[in-house]
Amino acid sequence: MIESKNDLKIYLQEDKKALYRKTRRPAFYDDIWKFEIALRKCEYYNNVKGLFHKYLLLYWKYKKYKLSQVTGFSIPLNVFGKGLAIVHVGPIIVHSAVRVGDYCRIHVGVNIGTAAGPEVLTPKIGNSVYIGPGAKIFGNIQIADYVAIGANAVVNKDILTPSVSVGGIPAKIISDKGSKGTMYDPAS
Repeated sequence: MIESKNDLKIYLQEDKKALYRKTRRPAFYDDIWKFEIALRKCEYYNNVKGLFHKYLLLYWKYKKYKLSQVTGFSIPLNVFGKGLAIVHVGPIIVHSAVRVGDYCRIHVGVNIGTAAGPEVLTPKIGNSVYIGPGAKIFGNIQIADYVAIGANAVVNKDILTPSVSVGGIPAKIISDKGSKGTMYDPAS
């Protein structure tokens, strides 16, 4: 969670590295990077209190809203850890109670949400998780670190074994490869 100016700087740097961007600023057509910057600025101004911060929060919320209209992303504040990499423009829907660790790589058509019921039952996703196109993740579940979730998988049960690949409907372990080598990893 971004709670200081230094945290904001770290999050923005790690997001840039995870997106494999080399330039100092986003190009005019790089809506994904612009969205991630707006998301992180909203998180910062939302979490740090002050009168001036409220006005800046309104500005960045407006920018995030406009970029979400262009990109199709519905991502609330304080859900993803640092190093977020959104791969393609297209619909991505995430519930506000979901918690995702650092260095997540997420593709188009992903839904991460709650299970039906009176309680909010949301997934908790570990670090360095790869989420393939069209994956659906829901329920009161946990996903371990370095898990790769295949395209169009439906994950509604715990994946507690780290460094595995899952796929299918419902998702089950299909490989011992995991997400290592498929995305940015600060440890390597």
